[in-house]
Amino acid sequence: MDLAREHGISTQAVRNYERDGVLPAADRTPSGYRAYTDLHAAALRAYLALVPAYGYGVAAEIMRAATRGDLDAALRAVDGGHAQLLRDRETLDAVETTIGVLTAAPPPDRPDRPLTVGALAHRLGVTPATLRKWERAGILTPARDRASHQRLYGPDDVRDADLAHLLRRGGYLLDHIATVMAQVRTASGPGPLAESLDAWRQRLAARGRAMLVAGGHLAAYLTAAGR
Repeated sequence: MDLAREHGISTQAVRNYERDGVLPAADRTPSGYRAYTDLHAAALRAYLALVPAYGYGVAAEIMRAATRGDLDAALRAVDGGHAQLLRDRETLDAVETTIGVLTAAPPPDRPDRPLTVGALAHRLGVTPATLRKWERAGILTPARDRASHQRLYGPDDVRDADLAHLLRRGGYLLDHIATVMAQVRTASGPGPLAESLDAWRQRLAARGRAMLVAGGHLAAYLTAAGR
């Protein structure tokens, strides 16, 4: 099948895409064979270009909506992908800001013993309720005193709270800050995380370029389908 051969995929994969609504339904010849047209070729090119840009799930969502003629739903899914890419870029910027703070000399007044929620709130100039909100968002993970169940913030918790306060003043949202804190903890510190930033930014750039390519193929398919 020429349609499959062009992209190095199996004929069964093409049939599966048609079954799943990613490609338009094909007419059948009198002998029962599927008759794929230039429209199907345009749809397959669009879908395979959308996958590296948006992932399999969203790419299929976009193509199913485009194939059934729901242009608003298709473009809404495209918009969602671009919005996610922008959020990822903002998170990367926040991580870079955080690493700059982490690798600087530690502040001289960093406490050498755990702080209570009230003491940490006073240090930052925020309310205890704010610290509890940051905890619910996953930004802070204080230990609890076994006897009193009181929150206790150790040196790493104080560092995280200082960073969160800095990023909040910079206008970052809580979910972005929580992602930054998770990245720092997963990387076991700022050093390994800093080394991964260039590769992270390259992946975001590659996804952005893939979106541009996919947009061209999707537009070609929509034109061919008369959308």
